[in-house]
Amino acid sequence: MRKEIYLVRGKEGEDYRAFTDRIMQTGRDAVKALRPLALKITVTEAAPPPFSVIPFRKDKIAVISVYRDNSVTEDFFHDVEGISGAFKVEEALPVSYRKEWPDGNPTPGVCLLTLFKRKPGIDYDLFIHRWHNGHTPLSLKIHPLWNYNRNVVLQKMCDSDIWYDGIVEEQTRTRETLTNPFKFFGSFPVIIGNMIAVYRDVSSFIHYKSIETYLTIEYHILSNETPSQNP
Repeated sequence: MRKEIYLVRGKEGEDYRAFTDRIMQTGRDAVKALRPLALKITVTEAAPPPFSVIPFRKDKIAVISVYRDNSVTEDFFHDVEGISGAFKVEEALPVSYRKEWPDGNPTPGVCLLTLFKRKPGIDYDLFIHRWHNGHTPLSLKIHPLWNYNRNVVLQKMCDSDIWYDGIVEEQTRTRETLTNPFKFFGSFPVIIGNMIAVYRDVSSFIHYKSIETYLTIEYHILSNETPSQNP
């Protein structure tokens, strides 16, 4: 099964509500036009908290994930206003929830969306090894995640100069679980050690200064019980 990710940015002057409404309509239109096996949206539905240990960006962004059973590239997203990247990815779900809510309803809790690039100077195979075999187990050990959607970017599907090596969606059951550092990183006395461990680990294989993190909400517009396989 093929997975494609489309990144859409907010327009100048567009507020969060208008942006979310536009993205949701784009997703519904895409289902009708493309007839995918599944399609979900991760979107910055509201502004992040003004103060946070996680450096949330205030930009409006959406990730539209399209699951298909063919390799035919459609032009549907070409004219979507704010489109800034289109990628073929390889998805893995080291931990995943069981979906028990209707399509179109928000997934319970919130999602930490992270876009990142490989650290300059390290071999690509080492980057993948550090990410998959080092960072993923560390994240699952420290953070109370109930869904971890890991995407290795394989190739660009448009003429944009924008590139990311990884796109990750980490979900918690409540907003507070993500935004409260004593819940996301652990309480005393382990919180400081956990935060340092995560920072050192991330810095070892990711270009840290270029990381983009967003507070988002997920919506399944069209679901499939098994859109991908766990690794």
